[in-house]
Order: sequence, then structure tokens, then C-alpha cells
Amino acid sequence: MEADREKLTAILKESRRIVFFGGAGVSTESGIPDFRSADGLWNEKLQIALTPEQLVSHTYFEKYPEDFFTFYREKLLYPKAKPNGCHRALAKLEKMGKLQAVVTQNIDGLHQAAGSETVYELHGSVLRNYCQQCGAFYGVQFILDTAPEVPHCPRCGGIVKPDVVLYEEPLNDQVIRDTAEAIGMADTLIIGGTSLVVYPAAGLIRYFQGKHLVLINMTETRADRLAELVIRAPIGEVMAAAVEKLSCGT
Repeated sequence: MEADREKLTAILKESRRIVFFGGAGVSTESGIPDFRSADGLWNEKLQIALTPEQLVSHTYFEKYPEDFFTFYREKLLYPKAKPNGCHRALAKLEKMGKLQAVVTQNIDGLHQAAGSETVYELHGSVLRNYCQQCGAFYGVQFILDTAPEVPHCPRCGGIVKPDVVLYEEPLNDQVIRDTAEAIGMADTLIIGGTSLVVYPAAGLIRYFQGKHLVLINMTETRADRLAELVIRAPIGEVMAAAVEKLSCGT
């Protein structure tokens, strides 16, 4: 394991255009569980058990907003969560001029909270919420404060929707273009905390044509066989240690 960490530090030292592609495993060390690990809920209206994916679908949001927001507030909002070692290490790499972008499937805003500036949020952010009728902006606290009701805009009465990509909704075209360009120009791509099973986001790694592909994940992924380096360890620990060694010149 120590040899793997030394190799990661050597790769970081050599690299000039690093892109980090991360998933839920990056935020679990901040106490935010992968929502897909949550139990489904029994729906009294439909008389069926629904999966977490169904509960955060566009259809469910439109048809059953009360149940949607109950699940959303309980399973996707963690306002007290703080950045962990991985978030801080990536922000440090960016300040060193080595990291060009963070691409995240997470919606918690922790990369920005740690200090990262170039962050492509493939699935949006819980920190942004907009009235569907007039477009007025509201922060995450507004959604929490309106519990247990469906949040309605005080200005016009429209439903306030989180700026997150629900199942059945397309990803933002500009974010996709920016992500593809960043990955395509990277000399090193670090993939961390993701099983690479959520599409179309996971398919974006195909744009990588650089030198070093690194996988840091607790479980096997479909990209392991393509990687120069695969590390099975907590990503916060690994990234924090590697960047600390790099900054100390050891």
C-alpha cells in the first residue's frame, strides 16, 4: 500500500493538467451516505415499495411532491457536513497549479466549501433552488425551513425545485461540454469514490487520452483494467497523504 501511495505522489509531481472525477465515495467520509444505499419507501397512494432512484425521479417529483420532498430532505440534505481530506487535498492541488478541474457526481457543494474553484457539477447542487414559475433563487436553508411542506415561492407561489438533475432529466449540455474538454486535455485523470455505474456521467471518462489513469475506490470498477494505478483505501486518507508529501517535496 505504501508503494502505491508513493507512486501516486510521483504521478502528481510529474503531472501538469490533472482532472479529478469523483462520486459518492468522496463525500461518505464527510458523513454523507450514498443515497442509493437508503431504504426505499412504501407509497400509500400507489401501494408499492419505491426505490431511492424512483423517489428522486422527475415523474415522482411532478406527481407526488410531498413524498418527494420528505425523502429529499431526509436523505439528500446534510447541511452540517464539512469537507474531508480529499476535498481539501484537491483544493490544494488546484492552488499549486496542478489540478485543472474537479468533475463531481455529488450535489453537496463540499468541493467549493474546501476552496476548489473549477468544479463541474454533473448532477447539480442542493445549495441552489429555483422557483419553477418566476425563477427566484433560494438557498438550501429555505428548503429546510419549509419542512414538512412542499416549498413554495413567497413571491409568486410556484413550487421551488432543487437545482439537481433528477432521474429521467438530462444533464446540463454546457457542463457536459466543459467536462469533456477538461478530461480530453488532462495528462492525468484521477477517478475516485465512484463505481462508474451511473450514466451518462460515467461515460465521460472515455474522453481521456492522457498519460496517467488512477483509480482510488474501495470496490472494483469497470475501468480498473485500464488504470496505471489502482488503490483500495479511503480516498480522503490517500489524497491527503499524497498531496502533503508533494507539498513537502518528499
